[in-house]
Amino acid sequence: MGPEMALAIPSKPSQTVRRDLEGASPSFLVSEPFREPLAALGLTSLDAVFAFDGARDLVKPNIGRFRRRLQFEVVPAGSDRPVKVYLKRYSRPPILGQLRNWLSHHRRRSFARMEHEAAGRLAAAGINTPNTVACGEQWRNLFEHRSFLITEQVKDSRSLESQLPPCFQGPMIPEKQQARCDFIRRLASFIARFHETGYRHRDLYLSHIFRSSEGDFCLIDLARASRPFLRRRFQVKDIAQLHYSAPAESFTRADRLRFYLAYTGRRRLLPRDKAFIRKVVRKAHRMARHNRKRGNRIPFLGRVTGERQ
Repeated sequence: MGPEMALAIPSKPSQTVRRDLEGASPSFLVSEPFREPLAALGLTSLDAVFAFDGARDLVKPNIGRFRRRLQFEVVPAGSDRPVKVYLKRYSRPPILGQLRNWLSHHRRRSFARMEHEAAGRLAAAGINTPNTVACGEQWRNLFEHRSFLITEQVKDSRSLESQLPPCFQGPMIPEKQQARCDFIRRLASFIARFHETGYRHRDLYLSHIFRSSEGDFCLIDLARASRPFLRRRFQVKDIAQLHYSAPAESFTRADRLRFYLAYTGRRRLLPRDKAFIRKVVRKAHRMARHNRKRGNRIPFLGRVTGERQ
């Protein structure tokens, strides 16, 4: 078993959670406040969603060719302000990838449906996730032909990759140090609560953790999140991804140790903790070696992959 995890502060979603989708069939389900706004854009069927081109195309490197991400705005019923939403489309996913996903989720599900269900279950457990606007899928015999997911933008929030709290900036003074410690403990508690659900994110970088102006955290990009059989293995992977994406110029070794102790709810390391941390560090260095040829910056080392070690 992995290190014990503490459930420190009860978690309450900071957003109004809307998870109920309605529709005549799984091919097109929509949240009621968005039914008419989507219809005004012509988005009333699976075919219409996959033909839709009135949105900003979010090009992302190293994304599978069967995936496409779009961004646009709608005004939900009962509101006078536009809401930014994100559309993910999956067209003819590779069969091997589908089989892997079915194995990790213990059931046959489309790519979009898996993310929607994971977000709903996590929200019910008190872990903030993006609200689903609409979802749909189409099958060809046994395998997924295509599916889509539309989610709301996380309100008044930014990713930890793009913006850390002010306590990580400028000269360190006692007030900032205390705020820094509090932030790390809250983040560790949030990740511990997430792992206590049995889920593993499998892409748990700082870019996928959002923080609101009130200090609440939210997990996004749950396409790979599942309750795998090998939970310890993916627990190591999740924590290694966090360690990897935490920039060296912002997070000291003491900060990382403080995070781990808060994550486990302990005051000092036990032998099994040291073994776990060694696995995390080895995994992070394997990730760095894998990325070396791309010339990307390695955040936890504070340098680009092409620089001399």
